[in-house]
Amino acid sequence: MGRLFGTDGVRGRANADLTPELALAVAVAAAHTLAETDKSHPPLAVVGRDTRASGEMLEAAVVAGLTSAGANVVRVGVLPTPAVAFLTAEAKADLGVMLSASHNPMPDNGIKLFAAGGHKLPDEIEMRIEAAVEANATTAWERPIGAGVGRVHDLLDGADHYVQHLVGTVPHRLDGIKVVVDCANGAAADVAPVAYREAGAEVIAIYAEPDGLNINDECGSNHIEALRAAVVEHGAHLGIAHDGDADRCVAVTADGDEVDGDQVMAILALAMREAGELTQDTLVATVMSNLGLRLAMSAQGIRLVETKVGDRYVLEELRASGLALGGEQSGHIVMPAYATTGDGVLTGLHLMSRMAATGKSLADLAGVVTKLPQVLINVPVGDRTVGAAAPAVRAEVDRAEAELGETGRVLLRPSGTEPLVRVMVEAATESTARSVAERIAEQVRTASPVA
Repeated sequence: MGRLFGTDGVRGRANADLTPELALAVAVAAAHTLAETDKSHPPLAVVGRDTRASGEMLEAAVVAGLTSAGANVVRVGVLPTPAVAFLTAEAKADLGVMLSASHNPMPDNGIKLFAAGGHKLPDEIEMRIEAAVEANATTAWERPIGAGVGRVHDLLDGADHYVQHLVGTVPHRLDGIKVVVDCANGAAADVAPVAYREAGAEVIAIYAEPDGLNINDECGSNHIEALRAAVVEHGAHLGIAHDGDADRCVAVTADGDEVDGDQVMAILALAMREAGELTQDTLVATVMSNLGLRLAMSAQGIRLVETKVGDRYVLEELRASGLALGGEQSGHIVMPAYATTGDGVLTGLHLMSRMAATGKSLADLAGVVTKLPQVLINVPVGDRTVGAAAPAVRAEVDRAEAELGETGRVLLRPSGTEPLVRVMVEAATESTARSVAERIAEQVRTASPVA
C-alpha cells in the first residue's frame, strides 16, 4: 500500500482516489488506533465537512466506518476545520474527522484526523493508522454487534458555540472597521461573517453562497483578485480571504495590496509581545516563510524558529516548546492559547483587533516586513523523490546557493500530496530569483520527466 497521508491528511479526487471504501477503511482504522483504552464506555468521534458535494458521500462512509467499529458519532455538519478541532476538544471526544481538501478545487476531497483534545496527528500515529488500514484489508477484524454498534447524533448548535468562543478571544472590539470577507463558497460562508459582525465590524461578504460545486472556484485565499476589487469598490479598511475549510487567512489592504501569512504573523507577534503574551519572544514559522520575515523579527528582537512545511509541524514545535504563535506564509496561523490548529477566522479577528487598538491601517502594520522577491515554480514530475534528490539537481542547487550567498536562499522540496517538486528561490531582485529558479526547475524536469 502506498503512503496514505500527505502534508495534511488523506487527499485525492473524490470517488476516484478517495473512494467511500477508502474513507470507511480509514475511519475504522482511526477508531481502532485513537479510541479511548477505557472499555467502560464506547469511543466518541466528532465528524464535520466543508461544502463539497462529495462530502455528503464521504461523511456517510466515515460515519458507517466509525459506528461499525463501535464508536458513537456526533455529526456537526458544515463547519471550518478549526471548529471541528474545537468541538472535538469541547466534547472530550476520542477523535475528530474533518472532510475537506482545504484550498484544493472541488473534484478533490480529503480526510483530516484529530486526536483527543483536537490535536493533529504526529507521523507515528499516521503510520499506525495506515498499517491498520492495510491489515484490515487482508484480515477480518472483530466487529461489534447489537448494542455494541455505535450510534449517531447531530449537533445543531456547534457553529454558535464556535463563534462564541472566537469572539470571546478578541482583545479589542472591531467597531469602526469595515471589512470585505471572501468565504471561498466554503465552510466559512456562515461562520466568518457572523463572527466578524458580533465582534463589531461592518462586514461585506462575497463568495458566501456555496452550492456544493463552487468551493474555491476562482475565489478564496488562492484567488484574491475579486477581493482586491471589492475592497476598493466598497471603500473598506481591509479584505480577508479564507480557503475552503477556513483554516487560512490572507488579507488585502485598503488599496488592494496582498498581506500574506508572514506579514500577519509579524503583526500578531508584535501585538502579543506588547501584551506580554509572546512566550520567550519567539515566533515559529516554516522554511517556506520569506527571508524578510526573519530579518524583520531579528530587528525587533524576536527569535524565529523554523520547521518543515505543514502547520502540524508548526503545531508540534509550539506544543513541544510551550510557545504562543506560529504559522505559514500561506495563511495558516496558530495561536495555541485559543486553538489547537490553524484558524483563519480567529486570525482575522485578531488582525482587525490590532488595527482597532492601534488606529493604524493594515498597510502600516504590515510594513514591518520587507519581503524579498520570491519565485516559486511547481514542477510536474514522474517521481517527486527522484526529481528532488537527483545529483544534477543537487549540484545546481549548490551552485545557486553559492551565487546568492546571504542575499537569498533556495528551497527545494517534493509536494506532500501531488506529483510535483516545488522550487522556491529568494533573491535581492525578482529577475535573479526567477533566473535561478528556472535553472533549477529545468534540472528537475530532466531528472524526472512526466511519463
